[in-house]
Amino acid sequence: MAGSAEVASLEESFRKFAIYGDTKATGQEMNGKNWAKLCKDCKVTDGKSVTSTDVDIVFSRVKGKTARVINYEEFKKALEELAPKRFKNKSKEEAYEAICQLVAGKEPINVGVTKTKTVGAVERLTDTSKYTGSHKERFDESGKGKGKSGRENIVDTSGYVSAYKNAGTYDAKVKK
Repeated sequence: MAGSAEVASLEESFRKFAIYGDTKATGQEMNGKNWAKLCKDCKVTDGKSVTSTDVDIVFSRVKGKTARVINYEEFKKALEELAPKRFKNKSKEEAYEAICQLVAGKEPINVGVTKTKTVGAVERLTDTSKYTGSHKERFDESGKGKGKSGRENIVDTSGYVSAYKNAGTYDAKVKK
């Protein structure tokens, strides 16, 4: 079957796709959405011989009856089931090798992620060194925002009388 380096990279791909989009995932189990994403990103689905419906059917066939996820062993079984459909002109072993090569070493692709644009007016508007007035107070010298301290006048409420200018000087006056 596959070489040990290829098996390691196949397992690494499984883990990367298993944790994609789920902050609580451990990488040991993959849900149906991530399985479909793996098949799409790794070009296992081609739209003709293997469709997204085939991918969903194989997922439901290899998972446990009440389970919602598959583990790595079930993942390999699912690839074995899809391999002859994807590579019809090859033997079962050659098809499995070919489908493993498609998946091994791949990572999830972020599609539709908006890139920041810094040209023309946008660049001028986001340059904090050109800010004036109260807006200038919201950023430090490096251009990083100060947060709440840059947005509001923070009132010192540490004293009996609020906004008392000489707070904390009573003891100094009494000792003299």
